[in-house]
Amino acid sequence: MLVPILRAVAKQYPEVDFTMLSQQRFADLFADMPANVTFHGVDLKKQSLHEIVSGLGSFDCVADMHSVLRSFYIRTAMRLKGAKVASIDKGRRDKRRLTQGKVHAQLRHTTERYADVFAALHLPITDQLKIDKAPTLNRSGVGIAPFAAHRGKIYPIERMERVVAMLSERGEKVVLFGGGKKEQDILEGWAAKYAGVESVAGKKTMREELEIMRGLRVMVSMDSGNMHLASLVGTRVVSIWGATHPYAGFLGYGQHECDCIQRNLDCRPCSIYGNKPCQYGDYRCMDIAPEEIVERVVK
Repeated sequence: MLVPILRAVAKQYPEVDFTMLSQQRFADLFADMPANVTFHGVDLKKQSLHEIVSGLGSFDCVADMHSVLRSFYIRTAMRLKGAKVASIDKGRRDKRRLTQGKVHAQLRHTTERYADVFAALHLPITDQLKIDKAPTLNRSGVGIAPFAAHRGKIYPIERMERVVAMLSERGEKVVLFGGGKKEQDILEGWAAKYAGVESVAGKKTMREELEIMRGLRVMVSMDSGNMHLASLVGTRVVSIWGATHPYAGFLGYGQHECDCIQRNLDCRPCSIYGNKPCQYGDYRCMDIAPEEIVERVVK
C-alpha cells in the first residue's frame, strides 16, 4: 500500500533522493519507481538490526512507515546519526474502538497515514495520485486468490471451489493465485478438474504475477496481499471480508466498497488482521453464497 504513495512523492520532489528499505522479497514491487528511488533490500533471517543500520549510511530524514519494534530501533539509530524522523500514526485507539463495537465508521485509509509521514518531513503530496491501468478492452479473465494469512479472512475453500466451477461453466478464463505448497496442491487440483482454469501458484515471480493481474478483467480476493497487488496494477477487485472490515483502512488502493462482499453482523469486525478466533466458533461472517460472488464478478 506504500507503493503509490512513494511513487507520488518521488515524482513530486525529483530533487530528493529516496531509499526504500524493506525485505528483499518485495523488490519487484518497487521496480518501476522514478529514478530518484533506490530499493535497499535486507534479509531479516540473516542480518541483525545492527548490521542493517551499519549498512545504511546517513540520511537527512527517516520516514518510519511501519512503527513496530524493528523500525523503532532503526529510526532511533538514524536519529542518533542526525536524521529528522517521522513515524506513522496507525490509529490503534480508533481501530480498537472499531473492533470493540464502540464505533462503526470509516477510519482513515492507510495510504493517507503514509502521506502524513512525508508531510511531517516537509514533503506533502499535492499532486493527485493515479494508478496506471491497462486498457479495459484488452482485459480478459478472472483472477482468484482464495487464501489469506489468517482463518478469519479465508472464505471456505469448498465454497470457493464452487465459485471456480461456476465461472468455468460460464466459459470464463480463470487464473488461480496462491503461495505455500498446500495451497498450490489445492489450486492445481482445481485447474485439472475444471476447463479454462489455470494455476500460477508457485510458478511465477511476483513481477510476473503482477503482469498477469494487469491483464485480468477482475480479481476475486480475500482481504489479503493479492487484493493490494491487483490494486497496484489498476485491476478491479471483488474482495471478500469476514472477521475484518474495509472501515479499518486496508481496502485496496483505488478500490470501492461497492465491490466488497461482506455480511452485516454486530460482531464484525472482531479483528483488524483476522488473527482472532471466532467467538462463536462457526465464522458466520463467511456465510456467503458462491452465487453472490459470481453475480458480482459478472456485473
